[in-house]
Amino acid sequence: MCAALDISQRTYYKYRNSEDKDYYDYLLIKEIFDESKGTYGYRRICEGLLIKYGVIFNHKKVKRIMTKYNIQPQYIKRMKRVRYKRIESNVKPNLVKRNFNVDKENQIWTTDITYLIFNEKRAYLSTILDLCDRKIVAYRISKFNDLTIVIDTLNEAIAKRKDVSGLIIHSDQGYQYTSYEYKAICESNGIQISMSRKGTPIDDSPMESFHALLKKETLYNNDITNLNEYIALVEDWLEFYNTKRLKNKRK
Repeated sequence: MCAALDISQRTYYKYRNSEDKDYYDYLLIKEIFDESKGTYGYRRICEGLLIKYGVIFNHKKVKRIMTKYNIQPQYIKRMKRVRYKRIESNVKPNLVKRNFNVDKENQIWTTDITYLIFNEKRAYLSTILDLCDRKIVAYRISKFNDLTIVIDTLNEAIAKRKDVSGLIIHSDQGYQYTSYEYKAICESNGIQISMSRKGTPIDDSPMESFHALLKKETLYNNDITNLNEYIALVEDWLEFYNTKRLKNKRK
């Protein structure tokens, strides 16, 4: 097990005995799942673990961990039309407390999802901003408002900045941000999770201002004929915002 994860026994047992004892098992399961291009169910995951690592997992345990971390083939998700709920035990206190003026990168990130709607069709934009320079660290646009869009944004941001230990990431209490997978990725990288109070968008006013500005300068300022044009326009604007647009940090 330790060889497969490329960690010492001391590190393995340290985290096995911590709050989330499933985390390193999840990493192995997720690796096999990703290698299958998101097609394997829990039985084939068990076979894959045995073939690749020589590790025998109980299928009930694999199924439980896959359910916990929302690892499921897309066709099954669409068939079931799963409705996800916020995990109340994973809701975190507001560590930022509206102190949005930061003098160093990678101290506080803020993140959220917004709708991109045109002619009753919609896509979703997930963004992470660094409050130091108000630049976009990472973003994803998807036709689905699901956990994947948030996790992909988070992983991209971590890969870009790398040195994120001690950083605070602030969000609302949406189900994606209270998921076990989001929590595990943050904790394994030394990131502290902060959340706005329920129904209090002013607790994340920089992100609210960012979304308002994006829509003002894209949707309301151009002649658009379809959703794909709108998405392309948003992507162009995000590049402009990060590289050329002047920013007001006092928001």
